[in-house]
Amino acid sequence: MSRGARGPRIVFWRHGQTSWNLESRFQGTTDIELTGQGVLQAQRAARLLSGLRPDLVISSDLKRARRTADELAAVTGLDVTHHEGLRETYAGSWQGLTNAEIRERFPEEYAAWAAGEPVRRGGGGELATEVADRSVPVVLEAVGKLPEDGTLVVVSHGGTIRTMLGRLLDLEPPQWERFGGLSNCCWSVLGHGARGWRLLEHNAGTLPQPVIGDDT
Repeated sequence: MSRGARGPRIVFWRHGQTSWNLESRFQGTTDIELTGQGVLQAQRAARLLSGLRPDLVISSDLKRARRTADELAAVTGLDVTHHEGLRETYAGSWQGLTNAEIRERFPEEYAAWAAGEPVRRGGGGELATEVADRSVPVVLEAVGKLPEDGTLVVVSHGGTIRTMLGRLLDLEPPQWERFGGLSNCCWSVLGHGARGWRLLEHNAGTLPQPVIGDDT
């Protein structure tokens, strides 16, 4: 995945660590700050991502994503545009609960969700398709502003990034969960070619190496 590759690319970057990550609490749209370690993660990742020479940076407007994006802005000099549409999935009364608490309090709802059924978690939570409906247009609008062969960095959240990857790769919603989770401050990369969007990197924490000997 060299800078000379043809077509635009999108780097989907998950925010740094929060205290609720450490406690396995469902954050959703709750506005949680980064921990000190999360800031250090963002600083390290920003130094690496600056090597991709991004052209635009957009971010969720939640604090954990904003602070992460700020670190990339600091090393690139780019402005960051914040969007509510890039927030994490809203999950009603699941938010703030640990995984064990969710299983105990909402066993049937959790089982249905774990089985891949479209569930409005926590009573009135968002469906994955609804998250994609609000987030993907924000990303595509930004892609439209890129220079030729430009790079966009999207700072968002693990669940929302999964839905965006699934939608942009034209996968059916039940298949979106096949993407493994993103670690704090790791990223996934889509490149665009003649056949549409293609997954180039997933859950990466180092700069990509050229692919040699593949059909590319």
